[in-house]
Amino acid sequence: MKLDMKKVKEELVLWIRDFFEKNGKGCRAVIGISGGKDSSVAAAICVEALGKANVTGVLMPCGEQSDIDAAYMLVNHLGIDHYVVNIGNTVRELKAAVPSGVEPSRQAEINLPPRIRMSTLYYVSQCLNGRVVNTCNLSEDWVGYSTRYGDSAGDFSPLSNLTVAEVRELGSLLGLPEELVKKAPSDGLTGKTDEDNLGFTYETLDRYIRTGVCENASDRERIDRLHERNLFKLQLMPCYKPSENAVIL
Repeated sequence: MKLDMKKVKEELVLWIRDFFEKNGKGCRAVIGISGGKDSSVAAAICVEALGKANVTGVLMPCGEQSDIDAAYMLVNHLGIDHYVVNIGNTVRELKAAVPSGVEPSRQAEINLPPRIRMSTLYYVSQCLNGRVVNTCNLSEDWVGYSTRYGDSAGDFSPLSNLTVAEVRELGSLLGLPEELVKKAPSDGLTGKTDEDNLGFTYETLDRYIRTGVCENASDRERIDRLHERNLFKLQLMPCYKPSENAVIL
């Protein structure tokens, strides 16, 4: 399966306009800007659809962010309004407020900043009468490489059915600087690239998603295992429904 990315770009613009017409007429798109390809491309397609006056970026470093210049490059390139909210103190204070009997796990430490960022985004968005942009892509979602109620949240998602390779191609079509589109994906938290953490390349993953082909058996097994284990992130929360036996007639 191969997508015509020029057609995808045209359809995405119309889809975003239709979403705001039905779900937020007069509202603006509010998006967290990390300086990575996903937030860059999502912001750019929103500008294409809504105009730069209707898109607001929020930069949310956690203390010092080594690649913060890329985030500034993006908002300056697009010419959008932006705010900087450093979440470092909030993260530290929340961790300090947790009783000593709760032993922090490595995964909890990694997932806390994305969840604080999403709370920040929704706060800013509601203050500005906005709608929060989800920036996840299909490749990351496929293997659960997102934080539930963190970067996986949002009000609408322009990229969630596009692979990493397709997002990059879309970014080029939108005229984004090459250093933003081709920047090695990283969570900005572990000091490693996404591919280091996943154990396989996005090229391998993207090909497997679109064609079903993955010659390396260990990569295929790991991808399938991650996909199955993380499907819950893409589904609605399970809810108990009383059976007919529980109904009093």
